[in-house]
Amino acid sequence: MTDQAMNFREDRHPADSYEDVLARDTRPVPDYMREGRQLGDGAMTIEAERYTSRAFFEKEVRHVWLKTWQFACREEDIPKPGDFHVYEVAGKSLIIVRQEDGSIKALHNVCLHRGRKLVTGKGCRSEFKCPYHAFTWAIDGAYKSNPVPWDFPHIEAEQFGLPEALVDTWGGFVFVNFDRNAKPLLDVIAPLAEDFARFDFASRYRAVWVQKKCRCNWKALSEAFAESFHSITTHPQILPGIGDANSQFDCPNDYVSRQFSATGIASPFIAPLSEQEIFDHLTGARTRIDVDGGVKLAAGATARATLAELARQTLASDTGRKFDDAADGEMIDSILYDVFPNMSFWAGYVSNIVYRWRPSGLATDEAIMDIMILKPVPASGERPRPAAAFEIGLDESMSLANDILGPALAAVFEQDMLNLPQVQAGLEASENGLVHLGRYSEQKIRSLHLMLDRYIATGEAAVLD
Repeated sequence: MTDQAMNFREDRHPADSYEDVLARDTRPVPDYMREGRQLGDGAMTIEAERYTSRAFFEKEVRHVWLKTWQFACREEDIPKPGDFHVYEVAGKSLIIVRQEDGSIKALHNVCLHRGRKLVTGKGCRSEFKCPYHAFTWAIDGAYKSNPVPWDFPHIEAEQFGLPEALVDTWGGFVFVNFDRNAKPLLDVIAPLAEDFARFDFASRYRAVWVQKKCRCNWKALSEAFAESFHSITTHPQILPGIGDANSQFDCPNDYVSRQFSATGIASPFIAPLSEQEIFDHLTGARTRIDVDGGVKLAAGATARATLAELARQTLASDTGRKFDDAADGEMIDSILYDVFPNMSFWAGYVSNIVYRWRPSGLATDEAIMDIMILKPVPASGERPRPAAAFEIGLDESMSLANDILGPALAAVFEQDMLNLPQVQAGLEASENGLVHLGRYSEQKIRSLHLMLDRYIATGEAAVLD
């Protein structure tokens, strides 16, 4: 921390701001990394029943989950015609299926005869035949046949196709929206799409996919990853290498909120460390930035600049590309773009973490978190097969994913997961029934709740009309 942080503001920690850190970096800083639009209205108090109430959850299902864009899978999951992937959320089920012309459709995964799901999981089909009575549809959703057509004279084939949801793609992800009248995906994710163009997510492959079931409401789960200062007590082992309480937050549009946490500096909540101590900690941890340690820093060298340069060299060796112009923060910082209602994408040129949160079925107090890591295609140009989901149950430890995530990263997630059942229990037992959200560092959470209220109010008004 400097004697006087250059950009001190009363709603921030008095340590160096993220802008102060960027000012000392070794490369020009792209404009998108500067602080942007702030969410107004300051601190916020909400009701705990938003996390526990069946009535509120049902409003979320009707007016949020069935009205918003969500990524269902990666394009690499369905490369060939007939390849399908089932996406389920809030009691609904869609078949995401590649068509003969290369396009993608999202078909409701329900037999129109007597309601059985047509398929589960993933696979490849030339048609979708119901396992119950053999009613059959083509992969484009057109009705084909049933074994007793004389018994269903009222069925008109042209009107008996499988209903569809909207589909769009960005960055190699397949997005769906149950609302056929929804605004275009790119209108929603515009800041993400513009700022991430340099990282070419479409050319990356899914190297890791861990899916964890949790005993908490989906919002409580997502909010555990929406601010940084919980690291002080939840993740004390990472404090020697990250600027937590002095992270930068903003909301470039109503749907996208952002967080920038500097790597290569120590938390302002611990005693000052030498640059060598910070560097040794980060290279020993081997979480997201995997570079070789054992380097003795030159006089005047900083851990942050050295780590960023090593990351450039390592990534160049792995991919056969040069990253000389990449900003230090683009190589090593934790830069997260959250997209309403349930997604978060890490920026940067190295491995990118992606989060997705959903209710587990129609439970108010159980949720699913998907943790994916996207990596650049190797220098050979050969694209590895996408990783399948490694599932971890409700009461199972994230340590089961040590070999997949690495012990250090798995331990961080485990610390979060240990909090969440106790958070849910506390919300249900709350005496005053209130939750308080900070004005700056928790504005991503405030944005989530403001958007929930907006979607619910809009939906309820439409019903009244």
